[in-house]
Amino acid sequence: MRYVALLRGINVGGNTMVKMDELRTMFESLGFKNVKSYINSGNLAFDSKKANEANLSAKIEVAVEKHVAKPVLVMVRVQQDIERILANNPFEGKYKTHKEMHVLFLKKEMANDDRHRLMEAGGDNERYEVDGREIYCHLPMGVADSLVGKGFIEKKLKTVATGRNWRTVEKLAVL
Repeated sequence: MRYVALLRGINVGGNTMVKMDELRTMFESLGFKNVKSYINSGNLAFDSKKANEANLSAKIEVAVEKHVAKPVLVMVRVQQDIERILANNPFEGKYKTHKEMHVLFLKKEMANDDRHRLMEAGGDNERYEVDGREIYCHLPMGVADSLVGKGFIEKKLKTVATGRNWRTVEKLAVL
């Protein structure tokens, strides 16, 4: 089965610098096959026997922490889930450029109360749609000035996430 691993905070802003070839080698040492990476920010696809995504995340987190000497959160999805995410974009046709679209990948589904708080907090210049363990983010003004950029989701909603821009999500579907 084909999976995608999204490592949080890898090679972003000078923090947790890791070469992608090192990560690919580490994934192979875990028994994963056909390991591919996309750009230098912790996006890897790999083949593995069918397994629970949470168990795969935990296995990868242990290996990455051993390698970089600090914890790194990992979200794992079956690659078909990435295709589903692309197909179900609630903002399709409602944005001018792919740069306005982002997806937050969550460790677990967001509680209904938190979903409502997020929808209420988003203003006219940012829209969110929660679908399972993903949050679609339409951010015409960019990430920095949004709730995402200000840490609202993690600080106020106590929800663990890692974000990817729309172009990266498109690439992950075919990685």
